[in-house]
Amino acid sequence: MRKIIVQEFITLDGVMQAPGGPDEDTESGFKGGGWTAPYFSGTDDAAADIMAEWMRSTDILLGRKTYDQFAAYWPTQNGSNPFADSINQYAKYVVSTTLEKADWNNTNILRDVAKDVAALKDTEGGDILVYGSATLVKSLLHHNLVDELRLMMFPVIVGGGLRIFDDGRELKKFQLKLSRTIDTGVLILEYEPIK
Repeated sequence: MRKIIVQEFITLDGVMQAPGGPDEDTESGFKGGGWTAPYFSGTDDAAADIMAEWMRSTDILLGRKTYDQFAAYWPTQNGSNPFADSINQYAKYVVSTTLEKADWNNTNILRDVAKDVAALKDTEGGDILVYGSATLVKSLLHHNLVDELRLMMFPVIVGGGLRIFDDGRELKKFQLKLSRTIDTGVLILEYEPIK
């Protein structure tokens, strides 16, 4: 059985929205975009090394909004980003009830989280990573389909925004598998659910 691994950049106040750039999610009024950038600069390559390790031999599972962002960005990054070749070649699955077709290389559309993602886990292959995709992650947690949580917790508070651990969640227990702090103060946390 394949593992579903949720991998998120998250702030101290639990926000996972718009980590990449200041222009992300401006339509929703979010003003804190790009909060990870200062922590990936300088001479500390630990975060990039961890990302490379986390992305090895995986397929990708995304929600519709994250898929749209990724499909607009990653196909244009060949050669300019060390992760582009991997992301573009991996099998990608997008969960959407409205997406008619997916033009990004190796993308498959899934319609039902509980049924289709559970069936995907029963196929042959490597781990399946989930990036961003807050609504999808909440549904995966609800249906007990998450096998591991990998969090990069950044020492920043943005004061509001989209969270995957918001009010109204069911009680879920996890055990710590790994913790590590890199020089920039980012905390690396890996958890497995207690079933």
